[in-house]
Amino acid sequence: MTATLLTGIGELTTFDPQHEGPLGIVRDAALLAVDGRVEWTGPASAAPVSDADRVEDAGGAAVIPGFVDSHTHLVFAGDRAAEFEARMAGRPYSAGGIRSTVAATRAASDEHLRARLARFVTELRAQGTTTFEIKSGYGLTVADEERLLRLAREVTDETTFLGAHVVPPEFADDPDAYVDLVTGPMLDACAPHARWIDVFCERGAFTVEQSRRVLEAGAARGLGVRVHASQLGEGAGVALAVALDAASVDHCTYLTNDDVQLLAASETVATLLPGVEFSTRQPYPDARRLLDAGATVALASDCNPGSSFTSSMAFCIAVAVRDMGMTVAEALRAATLGGAQALRRDDVGHLRPGARADYVVLDAPSAVHLAYRPGVPLVRATHVA
Repeated sequence: MTATLLTGIGELTTFDPQHEGPLGIVRDAALLAVDGRVEWTGPASAAPVSDADRVEDAGGAAVIPGFVDSHTHLVFAGDRAAEFEARMAGRPYSAGGIRSTVAATRAASDEHLRARLARFVTELRAQGTTTFEIKSGYGLTVADEERLLRLAREVTDETTFLGAHVVPPEFADDPDAYVDLVTGPMLDACAPHARWIDVFCERGAFTVEQSRRVLEAGAARGLGVRVHASQLGEGAGVALAVALDAASVDHCTYLTNDDVQLLAASETVATLLPGVEFSTRQPYPDARRLLDAGATVALASDCNPGSSFTSSMAFCIAVAVRDMGMTVAEALRAATLGGAQALRRDDVGHLRPGARADYVVLDAPSAVHLAYRPGVPLVRATHVA
């Protein structure tokens, strides 16, 4: 048994209701972790020092739970900087740009993809992300989708089969035949490497009927359901996600009143991706509307080469506070506990007793600085149990 006491914490965010306010704040705090699990949190003056094998001093810094990034696309090759530059000059975003990344990814070796993925994971960790999901979707053949998930599974258990990302060029004239492939041989090859199944239910991607086929086929194979929906306009994707008890529906940029009420009355998390709107100049999703209705909201990076090439959850928090109507406390919760709920995990995203001792030491006296000092690298240390 190994017990580590982190003391000298200026402000500790736990999400434990026994502590102060909705964030479970403890000031002048300490945290005891035993064998990678949180054993105790509270005032440093009451810390069980005698139970610790090792004592570390945070020097007055703020400590928060590790970020939980519940939506990324980290296994890919190529670059779409020219597309971004053109978009900033006025060209609108569409789903079609995904195909250029598919071509580059298909041409890349496993070794190239693995090395690039390792660099992204290092980047995530340096910015305080301790739990993250990775989707496939840049292969769109049986062999390529299988290898993307196989590589993703080497670095995370939270892997998502997204063969239904877009219809590849070779099936442009018969998208239903591609859905047959996704729900048949491709699912057979990918299911052993995936925890989740996802679909891009959007104009230019997959219809509601096609999306239902994909999701029901994945659910029948024991995969949890996730949905991309309402990114480019209103549609039936949110209703489909709720009807199928999806863990999350992601984007939610354009929601009807019925969508909001469905989310509020369900356990499906609305995962908002502010990096996308920042990079596409679309309107930001209205987080305030969702929160006021009682929906559960998560923030995620959607790190991908086309519409949101950022891995910084702190950046997402800053944008959500500045442009999406969230308080700092709400944004921090959405980037940690909300992300955990979007992955249906109860062991991460908080620092209550029994949780994984995944935490971040900030080079700041409070978590408010995540939004107050946008773009500044405030993560002093990331601890992954």
